[in-house]
Amino acid sequence: MIDIHTHILPGLDDGASDWDETLKMARAAAAEGITTIIATPHHANGRYDNPAAEVRELVSRANGRLTDAGVPVTIAPGQEIRVHGDLLDAWHRGELLTLAGTAYVLIEMPFSHTPKDMNELIHELVVLRLRPILAHPERNAEIAARPGLLAELVERGAYAQMTANSLLGGFGRQVRQAAWTLCESGLIHLVSSDAHDPERRGFRLREAYASISERMGEPWEAYYKRNAQCVVEDGLFDRPPSIMRPKDNVVRRMISFLTGTSR
Repeated sequence: MIDIHTHILPGLDDGASDWDETLKMARAAAAEGITTIIATPHHANGRYDNPAAEVRELVSRANGRLTDAGVPVTIAPGQEIRVHGDLLDAWHRGELLTLAGTAYVLIEMPFSHTPKDMNELIHELVVLRLRPILAHPERNAEIAARPGLLAELVERGAYAQMTANSLLGGFGRQVRQAAWTLCESGLIHLVSSDAHDPERRGFRLREAYASISERMGEPWEAYYKRNAQCVVEDGLFDRPPSIMRPKDNVVRRMISFLTGTSR
């Protein structure tokens, strides 16, 4: 598995506090079957900046430590870039990182609202031949109340990343409900951990994929996994499968059982 959104680098933000915790997170990821992690420390969120050169250097050091420790995980550089007025200029100044050196870039909106110029920003990023991925839209209050706002951004050229913990109830019932609504509306393109530590906000990616398979069907699990692979390979996302509602999934499993094709 590939995880495109994590806070695994030590001491940069509210994620891993030191190298020991970075190693613990990497081992936890490996235990889940995650082989590639994109480190996405917060950038320009009012508290953390983490310029591109610093992130690249720390990623290089982290991979050396993982190799020495025998942890079979590779870390790639990225940032979780908060929407701010200087974002496009910062891109031209070379201060921003895409995900693993590809055209994909991880963008974070405020949790309280959708910025009024988001449609224009998405358009400008697409003009720059970037592929913006919106981090955890289910935790944005306006999108949770009005999923059509996300649909407009997707229409403009954005993609959306769901957090595993949201699907599993880690942020509460309301966020969980919003998360599944967005997934079942076909507005989500990727599932990632947004892991901050080994336990409290850990990976849970394998568990989330199992829930997706159970609720929406195996083709959706495969779709999200393939799209994560496309990010690190700089490829285009697959066409999404048809929506399978929970009751449809139950019927599918019953048919498989009755016909002797269940696994």
